[in-house]
Amino acid sequence: MADMTLKYTVLGLLHYKNLHGYRICEHIEQHFGQLWTINPGQIYPVLRALEEEGLIRMVEVVQKEQKGPYRKLYAITDKGRAEFQSWLADSPGKGMIVRDPFLTRFVFFDYGDKEQALTLIDEQISIWQEEWDKRQFNRERWNQQSIYLRLISQLGSNTNGMYLDWLKYAREEIVNSMKEE
Repeated sequence: MADMTLKYTVLGLLHYKNLHGYRICEHIEQHFGQLWTINPGQIYPVLRALEEEGLIRMVEVVQKEQKGPYRKLYAITDKGRAEFQSWLADSPGKGMIVRDPFLTRFVFFDYGDKEQALTLIDEQISIWQEEWDKRQFNRERWNQQSIYLRLISQLGSNTNGMYLDWLKYAREEIVNSMKEE
């Protein structure tokens, strides 16, 4: 994911409530997982840059009934809200870009072991099936959210289902082609 997208995703999430860095990563993985993955090493430089720009502020909070360091929560500033509103109003340009390491491998499966390709496809089916099951479990909760969250949830669910169906179809086609060889 481009840093600019991550920047505005963080600002958007902080509209809901103050969050710590790990929770921001966790939220992105749970709710935007089909669009990108993120690791904590990516988020903290962005948080520092947003703080330096005055778009967010870090607040140290004492953890109740726990010893140890303060928890660092991030909050959006008025300047951050204005920047975010400007970004929302701007045209996003070209359509969705999918950069999936599995699909890149898939293109070149002709040059590898077909059984290994099926193993990788089976792994993807398992991953996407688990994601589909989570989406179905959370469907009712998402339906109670704002129209935009509900619609993006529906897009995620539809995309997830379509991709899962395609993986199963691709597997079947490959198995059939192996029988013909």
